[in-house]
Amino acid sequence: MNILVVGGGGREHAIIKKLRENSAVEKIWALPGNGGIARDAECAAVKATDIEGIVDFAKQVKPDYAVVAPDDPLVMGCVDALTNIGIPCFGPEAKAAVIEGSKVFSKNLMKKYGIPTARYQTFDNMDDALYYLESAPIPTVIKADGLALGKGVIIAETREAAKDAVTEMMADHKFGASGDRIVIEEFLEGPEVSVLSFTDGKTIVPMISSMDHKRAGDGDTGLNTGGMGTVAPNPYYNDEVAARCMEEIFLPTVRAMNEEGRTFKGCLYFGLMITKDGPKVIEYNCRFGDPETQVVLPLLETDLLTIMQAVTEERLGEIDVKWSDESACCVIAASDGYPLSYEKGYEISIPDGIWPYVYVAGAADEDGKLLTSGGRVLGVTAVRPTLSEAIEASYDMLDEIEFANKYYRADIGQRALKAL
Repeated sequence: MNILVVGGGGREHAIIKKLRENSAVEKIWALPGNGGIARDAECAAVKATDIEGIVDFAKQVKPDYAVVAPDDPLVMGCVDALTNIGIPCFGPEAKAAVIEGSKVFSKNLMKKYGIPTARYQTFDNMDDALYYLESAPIPTVIKADGLALGKGVIIAETREAAKDAVTEMMADHKFGASGDRIVIEEFLEGPEVSVLSFTDGKTIVPMISSMDHKRAGDGDTGLNTGGMGTVAPNPYYNDEVAARCMEEIFLPTVRAMNEEGRTFKGCLYFGLMITKDGPKVIEYNCRFGDPETQVVLPLLETDLLTIMQAVTEERLGEIDVKWSDESACCVIAASDGYPLSYEKGYEISIPDGIWPYVYVAGAADEDGKLLTSGGRVLGVTAVRPTLSEAIEASYDMLDEIEFANKYYRADIGQRALKAL
């Protein structure tokens, strides 16, 4: 079986490595992939947002199956386009991917169907938003409506910071058209939990919960990033919380999307906060999270391709999805200076024995050498019987990987250990 995977980051590398565990998989193409992914798949220089180029490539190589991983191509209708030429896909159609593509849509959906989330107001006029902020509770959260590389959310600690965020989004167009409409919502407090799930629109199977570390610096300081590391499972997500989430959030969301004529098939990501009033939705994503995927998939014992095909064919209820009872930790190695300015082009040295546990995000292959080419360069994941052992093993492996200006947080998983 030959598979096409759209995307080129650490998440896609984790998906590709997991798909390769199926002996029926003969070939995987990655569009565009990266220098590290090229060791596990054949990469082609087609951007993930070039839907026409992806379709043309698919017509040439005729894959048996496709996995569309990133948010942009999903929202742009990549699954629709590939399905139209007869290629079965894992991932939601554009009409369902709007659950991430528009914050306004997702907030209104939750309000309409009684799914617990923060109180909010939406605005498409900057003056109205600024007037609202004169009396809004502070701190508050400002969100750009559309996709913004995961950076379109500002937590404003002061009224002035909130006004500045609105101005940057709506007047300065910091996030382009994504900030033409905004959501201003209540600031929630409590531990955050990420839960990815498989769903075929009828059945929903939550994956192992995880805890992300968004801030660049130790102790959750510094700027927000795409994620500096993850651990799984998340100790705050106990059986009681999981049961409430299934009844109050997960199943109601799947049903709501069906009611709206937007049946969701693929990976539906729930960003949750466990508040004193119970779990609430912070955000939905229409795809696997990054770097959550890098700790969740290594704990999956059932064949990933089998699950994906069952989702596509709407028979997920027939699959017994099993998980390891061990723990996983992924630590991200970044280029020093990320998420602002950083130098790249440095050679990366990865011992062969560690390679199976490395997921490459930002690296290029030049004449057989792997060179840094992004802010987040790679992630290293260890699976061990306990979380403390997994954390220690991740850092031990990371210490054996070398490249100039390597930077990583030294405290990934420490909050989870304290919670345990």
